[in-house]
Amino acid sequence: TAAGHRPGAPGSFDEVYKGRRIQGRPAAGGHHQHHGGGYAVLIDGVELHVMQNADGSWISVVSHYDPVPTPRAAARAAVDELQGARLLPFPAN
Repeated sequence: TAAGHRPGAPGSFDEVYKGRRIQGRPAAGGHHQHHGGGYAVLIDGVELHVMQNADGSWISVVSHYDPVPTPRAAARAAVDELQGARLLPFPAN
């Protein structure tokens, strides 16, 4: 598919949620691509590690046990969980 974007894959978003800038977009490459299906999520410019489950739901490193339907919902859930705290970068292995 064009630029590696899969049919039915989530589109891009860029919004301010509870005073935090959340962004998401299809991504090519990156060390966590196999988990997130080639999708990048950022909170205030810091990558939020997201993963897509086999059933199509999404989780993040911040809200790992609360699956949501979209990467945008995962970003919003992470902002809620952070309660104003800064998101720290996920360490690369």
